[in-house]
Amino acid sequence: MRRIVVVLAMALASAALSPLPAGSAEWPTRPVRIISPASPGGASDTFARILAERFGEKFGERFIVENRAGAGGLIGAAATANAEPDGYTFVTSAVAYVVIAPAASANPPFDAMRNFSHIAYIGGPPNVFVVNPSLGVKNMDELLAHARQKGLLDYVSPGVGTLGHLLAERFGQEAKIKLQHIPNKGGATAMVDLVAGTVGFGSMTWTSALSQIRAGQVIPIAVSSSERVPEFPNVPTLKELGFESLVATTWFGLSGPAGLPQEVVQKLNQATIETLQLPAVRERLKRDAIETKPMTPQEYTAFVAAEMEKWGPLAKSLMRAN
Repeated sequence: MRRIVVVLAMALASAALSPLPAGSAEWPTRPVRIISPASPGGASDTFARILAERFGEKFGERFIVENRAGAGGLIGAAATANAEPDGYTFVTSAVAYVVIAPAASANPPFDAMRNFSHIAYIGGPPNVFVVNPSLGVKNMDELLAHARQKGLLDYVSPGVGTLGHLLAERFGQEAKIKLQHIPNKGGATAMVDLVAGTVGFGSMTWTSALSQIRAGQVIPIAVSSSERVPEFPNVPTLKELGFESLVATTWFGLSGPAGLPQEVVQKLNQATIETLQLPAVRERLKRDAIETKPMTPQEYTAFVAAEMEKWGPLAKSLMRAN
């Protein structure tokens, strides 16, 4: 905890001392890019395009989404960390890109607190524990009993180092059951294995599993959200089931390089909050069970620091094991 306070204080002090360049009051005066460290079509890309469209309308300048996938998001995030802090390069930051991937890397290309100005929290979907009906379990008690009887339970996730992977491993530690990870290369292929019955248990984002949950092809037994998902009110949260440390979402936000003018940071923070409150956007977020809440830049910075403290050590230990 002390480390969070020290690092956070350094980051906020650096931001507070950032010089305000001449002409920043007129920003933007040329096209702005928002880097998505993922391929088109994913959550990072979707959020980037929602913000870009709204920002373009609000600020009267083009906001262009640039997809720069690779290395678990490190490539796109690093491109932003190394950009000039002039207000023309931003990134859809995320738990995967600025928390898990750097912690899992032997030589991360940036420091998530020192090399970024964290601007606004967007939100994200919870993760869900799902099972194939053939496993013969319908709730958490039955899953735990099955795992203890078998001695070892295989599970699938979207991949090594994803939040689904980390959640399942921490769950196994706290529940005192043995799990064996069957990694995949994304949520879609993970769901194929789960639906086919190749693996009986899975830990993945709600959005990855939702269509198969609706179709009855998999059974949701717990979600990592802070409250139950309205569409499936009978599915308990992990917190309710006694796993309070497993409250988590695959969250996204907006960040830029360290040293951004505070006027630009405040403008984009307010614009992001306004965008997330638009009726069409709110409906879309609700449909995908995406949890969001307004945060100031300082609150989002503190949130990122807390997530690093929560997931960083586990990510490092799992990467050593692999």
